[in-house]
Amino acid sequence: MAQLSFERKYRVQGGTLVGGDLFDFWVGPFYVGFFGVTTFFFAVLGTILIFYGASQGDTWNPWLISIEPPALEYGLGAAPLLEGGLWQIITICAIGAFVSWMMREVEICRKLGMGYHVPFAFGVAILAYVTLVVIRPVLLGAWGHGFPYGIFSHLDWVNNVGYAYGNFHYNPAHMVAITFFFTTCLALALHGSLVLSAVNPGKKGDIIKSPDHEDTYFRDLIGYSIGPLGIHRLGLFLALNAGLWSAICIVISGTIWFEEWIVWWDWYYELPWWRDL
Repeated sequence: MAQLSFERKYRVQGGTLVGGDLFDFWVGPFYVGFFGVTTFFFAVLGTILIFYGASQGDTWNPWLISIEPPALEYGLGAAPLLEGGLWQIITICAIGAFVSWMMREVEICRKLGMGYHVPFAFGVAILAYVTLVVIRPVLLGAWGHGFPYGIFSHLDWVNNVGYAYGNFHYNPAHMVAITFFFTTCLALALHGSLVLSAVNPGKKGDIIKSPDHEDTYFRDLIGYSIGPLGIHRLGLFLALNAGLWSAICIVISGTIWFEEWIVWWDWYYELPWWRDL
């Protein structure tokens, strides 16, 4: 009830970026807004086009359905609908839906008087997607370098791109990205488990523990506690870097590096202190 009381206080018109009061309302617990409408439009249109593309294929198996990008011969031009044009329109719809959702988050932040950390974080995830389907294909000169929209076909694309540059795990930016992914998992698992430990003290009826108990636990365990605010800042930092370095690791393959990634490490073998060993 406390949450519902608060919602009645903040659900007032204002804070919109586009559309004024026209779409400034809620449907149940969901804020609509102009960007909520555009999100719905792009998401529905893109989904319909995916089903249309599937209907033109030879299977309805959800694992095998695939919307392929245009052939490399089309370069950066528009392709016929069934020869990659669908992929191009669906990509536009996806970007439109993602960016609209982010801008809807901005409007909610404005209504609540919050910072823009959530839409900024989502923007990094959007950047990772746009890098794969727009930035890298444009740098390579053809939409055909984007990944297909399918389950098995997408996995095949990842595999093929990886082995096109030898073992992709030797990509240094890939190493950094994976390190951030693993560390994000570790940090947020530690955070979540600590919170659950504090609010589930063991014996029924016991008072839940305070942040002082949480800080003390990690000071006793590893000698330092980053604190309740610090762990969220750290989690955000780690997660954003995971997405950012993932985008970097793919965009530099084929644009500034063309050989197998293991060759990149030849500088390491040439370091003077063991070059002659």
